[in-house]
Amino acid sequence: MTINVDPARFTFFEVAPVSPVIGAELSGLKISGDLPDQAIAEVRQALLDYKVVFFRDQNHLTAEQHIAFARRFGELEVHPATPKDQPNREILRITHDENSRGSENMWHSDVTWRPEPSLGSILRAHEIPPAGGDTLFSCMYSAYEALSPAMKEWVCTLTARHDIARVFAKRLKKSPEELHALYPVQEHPVVRTHPETGKRGLYVNGGFTDSIVGLSKKESDWLLEHLYTFAAIPEHQCRFRWAPGSIAFWDNRACQHYAASGYFPQRRVMERVTIAGDRPYFDASK
Repeated sequence: MTINVDPARFTFFEVAPVSPVIGAELSGLKISGDLPDQAIAEVRQALLDYKVVFFRDQNHLTAEQHIAFARRFGELEVHPATPKDQPNREILRITHDENSRGSENMWHSDVTWRPEPSLGSILRAHEIPPAGGDTLFSCMYSAYEALSPAMKEWVCTLTARHDIARVFAKRLKKSPEELHALYPVQEHPVVRTHPETGKRGLYVNGGFTDSIVGLSKKESDWLLEHLYTFAAIPEHQCRFRWAPGSIAFWDNRACQHYAASGYFPQRRVMERVTIAGDRPYFDASK
């Protein structure tokens, strides 16, 4: 599913697509200032068109400005991994070095274990290793369109369970039962209708999806593994090479991402602000 958009329709920045299906760099816009509503509307439209947009040379951005920019797109959420005594708790700081190997190297969409998973995430690079540390993004519209007609029809009828404990029980040093008391296992459609574009995209991921409702474990495991492979197809992807001050803003409703961790034991420091979303649904009429 290639992108068919005229970049000239944007007036506040220039657009350079990164791949035919996903990703674009937006240049000429400093996001630290008090941007007019029309500029924010254009960024939002670019996000819908390209699924992930990138900004370079935003080194001047403060933590408060990072939060303020994200808040222009909706309410913000606080991640349970954020220290309770941290100022600006809307920021999730992700640091990896010789004492902490990166573990985000799996295809996933953020916080699908919430009843209302996030709309999008805005990630800022602070320290980047000399080589490596890229993030890959995969278009879930394209992943869905790549399925066979019979598989498309079937998966649109299915629901999947999403479980925070799959990833965060170990990271937060809590039992699954403790986490489930705070964040119960959620059920979302395997194919999600995007609430703004109306497009269909796969909505299962190797990080948080636990099983398919109504299938045996063997059947569920087989189907999920089959669906996961479509995120890993290069034709559905783009790859972003970070630099200090770079920012990626992605739509968790339309894409998945993978943080390549081959830079260990070098240091990589990122900060993420996440915009709250709505309840996933499937609309057969769209």
